[in-house]
Parts: sequence; structure tokens; C-alpha cells
Amino acid sequence: MDWLDEVKWDAQGLVPVIAQEVGTNDVLMFAFMNREALRLTAERGEAVYWSRSRGRLWHKGEESGHLQKVHELRLDCDNDVVLMKVTQLGHEPGIACHTGRHSCFYQRLDDGRWTAVEPVLKDPEHIYK
Repeated sequence: MDWLDEVKWDAQGLVPVIAQEVGTNDVLMFAFMNREALRLTAERGEAVYWSRSRGRLWHKGEESGHLQKVHELRLDCDNDVVLMKVTQLGHEPGIACHTGRHSCFYQRLDDGRWTAVEPVLKDPEHIYK
């Protein structure tokens, strides 16, 4: 059996993916992959996602230069979520979020309001080509 056949794909042929930073264990982002994206990620050792907004494969960092080097791929107990252990490349410290922050999970619920608790490391206007 092909290892990709063991993944439980949703009705759209996608699987949720969590990118976690090696070393810090920070959760950098959440996205989706289709079969081709997961296969390419495993082959290249760099994250390739399925962009629902673009409707196409998206090699992380293709515009920003903020690549994700993949060290390890894990599948959860139900075979329906992938965890990637990555090193975020392209800026020090690594920027994973399109807002110019280290992590996409930069908002925290404080007293009934979402508050940005992580700084913008680089203005997005200067990131994207």
C-alpha cells in the first residue's frame, strides 16, 4: 500500500497540516495539503501546501522567501491530521505568517478581546514580491 493511501483525505481531497518549529515547538501555522502537496513535501523536504484561496499548489516561501525545511512528517492516531516539524527559513527569527510575524497564532484572548501579543518582525509590504 502507498503511504499516501493511509491518509484520510476529506471530501475535497485535503488533509489539515500543522507546522511546528523544531527546537522551540512553536506552532507556526495551520494549512491544508492535497495528495500531490504531501508527496512533494516528502520528496523535496520543503513544505508545499494546497492553497484554497489560490486554488493551486503553494510552495511555502515562493513569494516571500520564507521557506519551511521539513525535518519530520507525522500522522495523528486517526490518520486525518499531519504534523510537520520544520525549520522556518528566510529571516531571523523565522517568519511563518503573512502578517510578518513568527507564528500565525499571535492573537490571545484577553478579557473577552483578541489581542496581538507577538510583534511584526518585518512589514509585509517589504516581504512579498
